[in-house]
Amino acid sequence: MPRVLLIGSDHEFKTRLADCDGLAGCEIESAAGNVDALRHVRRRAFEVVITDPSTPVSDDLALVNELRAARPGLKAIVLAPAAAPAEFIAAIRSQVFACFVAPFDAGHVADMTRLALEAVDWRDGISVESGLPEWLSLTVSCRHLTAERLIQFMNEYRRDLAADDRDDLMTAFREMLMNAMEHGAGFDPEKVVTVTAIRTGRAIVYHFRDPGSGFTRSELERSALSDAEADPIAHLQRRAGLGLRPGGFGMLVTRQVVDEMYYSERGNEVLLIKRLA
Repeated sequence: MPRVLLIGSDHEFKTRLADCDGLAGCEIESAAGNVDALRHVRRRAFEVVITDPSTPVSDDLALVNELRAARPGLKAIVLAPAAAPAEFIAAIRSQVFACFVAPFDAGHVADMTRLALEAVDWRDGISVESGLPEWLSLTVSCRHLTAERLIQFMNEYRRDLAADDRDDLMTAFREMLMNAMEHGAGFDPEKVVTVTAIRTGRAIVYHFRDPGSGFTRSELERSALSDAEADPIAHLQRRAGLGLRPGGFGMLVTRQVVDEMYYSERGNEVLLIKRLA
């Protein structure tokens, strides 16, 4: 039975978390604080540790290093009351599995913990090439798990935006990331996608580059982009008749969310621009 260690004195949150379906079938232990957590981990093995929601990211990362000295394979879910962009970047570099800032959705934390419990060969999935708060560039392995982890990091990374704006932006981010991994790399874990997130004084810019051959206009004609007003069911049936997976919806949704969207000539790079109010 997989073991999860919950750290902190917030018993109400621990109870809500332990009751989530995502942690069903797990053996859950509780530690009162960081020192107590070290005692637990040195005494027995845990697959995942969830840090104290009341402690800052810097303290959590220092603790994770101590815990991994005792249990190198330990995965960490970091919870924090708040975090600056530089702290999220530090968490990625420290190979934290996921990071959340308050207010916490216990179900979401539990679901990410379940992914951590099931994950193998995950540690090198996200590599930081540029780690400035205004210019973050990442190399990302083409796996569903890595995509889910990156989307979670980027959602928290943009907590400086209003919730509705952040939701729209992350919808576009998810669609383009999954499109790059699926259509550009075939979800081949040996291949990588490069992702760059830039924050200017007036806009947020995302750039994605995949290792694929790109697309042609004839291929777009078989996607939802060829007719924005098309009946979605008819579109699905038409593509199924051609032996093709549903396609184009991600780009269509993204165009409706962002202010500007540009593809490279080859078609394997896309630039998204969302202007700030």
